[in-house]
Amino acid sequence: MPLPSAHEENVVAEATRCAVAFHQCGMLAEAEKFYAAILQARPDHFDALRLLGVLRQQQGNNAEALRLINTALKMNPRSLEALCNFAGVLFALKHYDEALASYDRALVIEPGHPEVLYNRGNTLLQLGRDEEALAAFDRALAKKPDHPEMLVNRGNALLRLDRVPKALAAFDRVLELVPDHAIALGNRGTALKLLGRYEEALENYRKLLELTPDNVAALNDHGSTLLLLKRAEEALAIFDQVLAIAPDQPGALNTRADLLRVLGRHDEAVDAYDKILAAAPHNGEVLYNRGKSLWALGKLEEAMASYEQARAHNHPRALGDLAMCRLRIADWPSAVSLAGALRTHLAEGGLVDPFALMALGLDPSDQLESSRRYVRTRIADAPTPFVHASAIRPDKLRIAYLSSDFRQHPVGTAIAELLERHDKTCFEIVGVSYGSNDSSATRTRIVEAFDQFHDVASDGDRDIAQLLNDRHVHIAVALNGLTAGCRPGVLACRPAAIQVNYLGYAGTTGAEHMDYILADETVLPFDQQRFFTEKIVHLPDCYHVNDATRRISAYVAPRSDLGPPDQGFVFCCFNQTFKIAAPVFEVWMRLLARVHGSVLWLSDMSDLAQLNLRREAAARGIDPDRLIFAPRMDDSADHLARHRAADLFLDTLPYNAHSTTCDALWAGLPVVTCMGNFFAGRVAASMLKAAGLPELVTNNLADYEALALKLASDRALLASIRRKLADNRASCPLFDSDRFRRHIEAAYATMWEIYRRGERPRAFRVEPCG
Repeated sequence: MPLPSAHEENVVAEATRCAVAFHQCGMLAEAEKFYAAILQARPDHFDALRLLGVLRQQQGNNAEALRLINTALKMNPRSLEALCNFAGVLFALKHYDEALASYDRALVIEPGHPEVLYNRGNTLLQLGRDEEALAAFDRALAKKPDHPEMLVNRGNALLRLDRVPKALAAFDRVLELVPDHAIALGNRGTALKLLGRYEEALENYRKLLELTPDNVAALNDHGSTLLLLKRAEEALAIFDQVLAIAPDQPGALNTRADLLRVLGRHDEAVDAYDKILAAAPHNGEVLYNRGKSLWALGKLEEAMASYEQARAHNHPRALGDLAMCRLRIADWPSAVSLAGALRTHLAEGGLVDPFALMALGLDPSDQLESSRRYVRTRIADAPTPFVHASAIRPDKLRIAYLSSDFRQHPVGTAIAELLERHDKTCFEIVGVSYGSNDSSATRTRIVEAFDQFHDVASDGDRDIAQLLNDRHVHIAVALNGLTAGCRPGVLACRPAAIQVNYLGYAGTTGAEHMDYILADETVLPFDQQRFFTEKIVHLPDCYHVNDATRRISAYVAPRSDLGPPDQGFVFCCFNQTFKIAAPVFEVWMRLLARVHGSVLWLSDMSDLAQLNLRREAAARGIDPDRLIFAPRMDDSADHLARHRAADLFLDTLPYNAHSTTCDALWAGLPVVTCMGNFFAGRVAASMLKAAGLPELVTNNLADYEALALKLASDRALLASIRRKLADNRASCPLFDSDRFRRHIEAAYATMWEIYRRGERPRAFRVEPCG
């Protein structure tokens, strides 16, 4: 082959210079013409092959880029530039292992090359080899310590390794060098959120949005941070901005719809969910949340249809919510069939609302497993716990009560007097509220009872935990359990040395970070310990606190004004509908059949639930009009007073009346109960024993029916029970608030002594005071 002339060499060299100049200026079409001309004249021109390959990658033609650069590499296998170009195309094609091999070949040629080390680190990140990636970035930064991009990706590696404070320091260094570095600002916000420093994260995103106002990712991050702070209205405004820029972004559409639901704007929420479903009709999460809004709107049949669809698309919580819906409308055949499906779902590793399992009467072992899974979903990653010393004996034990229900609510009503009575010479009482302020008299009373009260409804879990830790709380008492409004992520941070489950939830939280559950020997015998992650503590008498200062209206309206007829026996049950199970209802209908002129007085419920119960009564030969429904009364004193218009309260099973039993007994209305197989079904029995009426506790439904019939048939016997209740009311343990206060304080003191001695939490019994 003849050698090229000097003139030809000069022409090719000049063409190469022009091609490179055009390429560097971004004039790719012009550069491409020159590269093509060079390769037509010199098919083996190394630089033209390599650089045309780079250009093809810039044009998005990675396959051709790979071919061209590979051809160049065959001519010069030790070209650092070609090896890096080749690795870059492989990286773009997501062939990360091959890209890594190419970078390693480049490092054999120049071991400390910072850009190669940096790109190798990026490749290792994609392969999930985060420790090696961090080492590569550190080697690169040893050569270029102030390189912003290397610092950013080093921070990313540290985030992936959960070394969040060090990641934050890396992003801070970038911003010292380049104050308006958008990626560093965004990633710094992520680090601050992971550290629970939500307010700082918000300020960070505000700065980023000043630089890039239409940055959808930054707006999403800003909105999600507001959600963590429970600032739903502000978050909604942010997601409206996102959708103004990107109208069809699925994540923002979903979040906006969920926010409307959380804010109680259910009509708008349903419309928003429908818009999403028009584009994605099989979205189980959207179908599930749409069902929740429809239920809140009272559109029960539509809600259940939406839950059914969500269930068909494998939404993990739809089955449990559907079962609760069926119970709430007294659709027992459907609920019973769903109970079997729930057992199967749980056995297959599915997520089931533990409350639904209680209502359906499933085994305590199922309830424990369900609770464990529920808590794991609420606390995705175990947060770093605070550390506490055990050697100090404080002058006062600092007890924090945590709840979303410090308001006109059964929990708020029950605990108010205890908070007022706590011995402030030995205990300092802290209130931590992450629920709404209903501005009620109960709310005001609760706030005034605490030595400190903190409304943290808009704070994140870690911020609330930090608050508890900063105030050196010794014992944190969670009053929600797993009920609506619970915040298990707060105590997952272990902000207090001792953490207690109490009152609001008659079951285990399934959380390893909860040390104790306050109960009594009736509701939770020690032989049930295997079904609870918390150690069982027995209070004497009854575990359930009461307010013995509650007022009852002096005036009682005539029965006919309240609903029941003026004549005849009035059986009563003011429990929620979901607690009324078919076997108990059958007992009630037999009682109505045998007690001439009697009626059953129930609490108000949905039209569909009333229709179903009336239909079930008719099917058992009972006139549906003998079921009477009591409208809601806002004044609790009037509600308590109307209990006097009833003759006998009939409890439910498998889930008893809890605060409702207290209401009836406080108002002087006897309660007949049947002991269940687990905590939630044994509460009324505990209360009746503490009220001095153990004779009203039965152990099976046959005895329950017989006792109710006997009391309804023997007016003298029932009158004697009423007198006994009236005589006991002022002195019985159930309503002796100061006796209860001494017992629960003794429990706290024992917990602290166990901890102070360095022992692990253990079950124990509090001895009754004199």
